[in-house]
Amino acid sequence: MEFAPEGPMAIPLWINGRPYLTVGDSFFDVINPATGQARHRVPMCGADEAAQAVAAARDAQGAWADMGPSARQLCLGRLADALERYAGHFAKMLSQESGRAEEMASAEVTAAVAGLRAMSVGETGVAALVVDDSQPLAGLVAAAVPALLAGATLVVKPSPKAPSAAFALCELATRNDWPAGVLNLVHGDGPAIEGLCAAGVDYLVFAGAEALGAQVGELAAQHGTAFATVG
Repeated sequence: MEFAPEGPMAIPLWINGRPYLTVGDSFFDVINPATGQARHRVPMCGADEAAQAVAAARDAQGAWADMGPSARQLCLGRLADALERYAGHFAKMLSQESGRAEEMASAEVTAAVAGLRAMSVGETGVAALVVDDSQPLAGLVAAAVPALLAGATLVVKPSPKAPSAAFALCELATRNDWPAGVLNLVHGDGPAIEGLCAAGVDYLVFAGAEALGAQVGELAAQHGTAFATVG
């Protein structure tokens, strides 16, 4: 990790199986609501970073699809087991970025573990996942698993308010032998979403609040990108 100028530690992007360091024009402070202090910063990405993440996902998609459903399910199962082992660590991250009690954060981790073991199958291709800060981990998993089981590769854009769990999940997947490029991450807001659409993702999925989902859907529609939501 690198330090943003005159600020707290920046969380990198995750592209092609490893951290990707970029210095954008602006950073977003990740605030602990309980203390009011900035824990981290994230670079606010645009078209260039989005295009690199989509390219990595596109390069990995054929091999991931060719692995077959049993092999992909095995990868998800390994990630579920690893997340369960690090449940306390993830719960602490969620609590610090949401201000929720650790019991509630632990419940979200438990839901995410169960979600990684689910069997719902969606569409293949290259997908962008946009996740708000209401359920940064469980919402991500709910949107990601059907796509992954179908053979899709992903670029995740978490909320800049709560990015740590998504980044840590990408790192945990790589540590558990996931192929590089299957799970990628960029930070940002509207320009990052537009960049993902412009880079040619096959579809975009939003997980979170309905009002924000409508705004994301409008951006997708402007680029002719197929759009779906996860409640």
